[in-house]
Amino acid sequence: MHKNDFSQNNSLPEDVAGSVSWTETSDTVSRRFRFQSDGQISVKVLDDSRPVVHKMAESFVNKFFPSGFPYSVNEGYLRYTQFRALQHFSSAALSVLSTQSLLYAAGLRPTPAQATAVSWILKDGMQHVGKLICSNLGAQMDSEPKRWRILADVLYDLGTGLEIFSPLCPQLFLETAGLGNFAKGMAVVAARATRLPIYSSFAKEGNLSDLFAKGEAISTVFNVLGLGAGIQLVSTVCSSIQGKMVVGPLLSIIHVYSVCEEMRAAPVNTLNPQRTAMIVEDFIKTGKVSSPVDLRYKEDLLFPGRLIKDAGNVKVGRDFHKAIKPSRLAELKEIFPDEKFLLSCGNTWTDMVLDHNATGEDALRGWLVAAYVSNMEKSVSERNSRTLQEAYEKMKSAMATLLPELQAKGWHTDRFLDGTGKRFGFS
Repeated sequence: MHKNDFSQNNSLPEDVAGSVSWTETSDTVSRRFRFQSDGQISVKVLDDSRPVVHKMAESFVNKFFPSGFPYSVNEGYLRYTQFRALQHFSSAALSVLSTQSLLYAAGLRPTPAQATAVSWILKDGMQHVGKLICSNLGAQMDSEPKRWRILADVLYDLGTGLEIFSPLCPQLFLETAGLGNFAKGMAVVAARATRLPIYSSFAKEGNLSDLFAKGEAISTVFNVLGLGAGIQLVSTVCSSIQGKMVVGPLLSIIHVYSVCEEMRAAPVNTLNPQRTAMIVEDFIKTGKVSSPVDLRYKEDLLFPGRLIKDAGNVKVGRDFHKAIKPSRLAELKEIFPDEKFLLSCGNTWTDMVLDHNATGEDALRGWLVAAYVSNMEKSVSERNSRTLQEAYEKMKSAMATLLPELQAKGWHTDRFLDGTGKRFGFS
């Protein structure tokens, strides 16, 4: 039960005179709120009879979750955070096991504390090599951040596995350690490059910095806990290579499973080929517009390039000379006047070529045309001309409904992330 008491305080000094204050009282907590002269609100707890557990829970939420949680974030953030914590815990524990194994393979006999310290040096040392290798993959990471985030953790566990098993072949220590850290270096870069798109999908009130800060706080805490667990493991059951061969794969399975669940929970709201095709498919079938939350568990995170028949079997990003026959270029530009896309329908799939300045809206327009063509029961020869024109007219009518609903559902239609970087000038 809440009770609000509003009062006008006229006995304050001149710089805060006339400030408004009020008291909010529930069954267990009483707080006084006051507007300051600088526009900020100060809060003072007058009485708090809640159990200690409830106070600790509130303190934890305030420390590790964005202000206003759960109303300031999009759906799925709590599940994402739970598995993110588990992911960092298992990853940190694995790092201790792998570092101790590396040092054993090198002929050293480190203590658990030494293994923990050296793990940071080995991990950070390969980041520069990873950056060089991954520098040409940035567009793909923007388009499919979930897939690349999972791939990053698979690479990390692959590198860690090579390190853990390095004592089995000490004569190949340099090769094993180098390859393992190379994989981990690439993993670090891919993980960092995809972090911002994932956090952005949860930002609801322009609170991206708050989300980022609280997310990193949770990561730090569970990394420390994981390091502690790793120290305990290498001191007991994992003191031998046999123990590491049992515990290492178990931790790796937990690690990869956690990151997969994290990515499934994230409602990414940018348009890429897979999400665009799924939106069009749902719209054609049901007439409804799916939100990022609706599609998050339907995305194929491992093989996102699959063709969707009801969405027109569209392929984006093929070389222009392979996608569009020169003899048909003038005809297609006549069918799609002033558009920033061209379509070429084949027997198996439909190629879509985008202009340099094409946005998510342009890609949607092209996808809708392809979907309408695919669903028309016509022969292939008719499809190349008359059917394309009919589908184009249907698309223009449907976009008047589809586009506003997409934007209302939180989709960013101002850009299209195809991941290939292959755009063309049609003029």
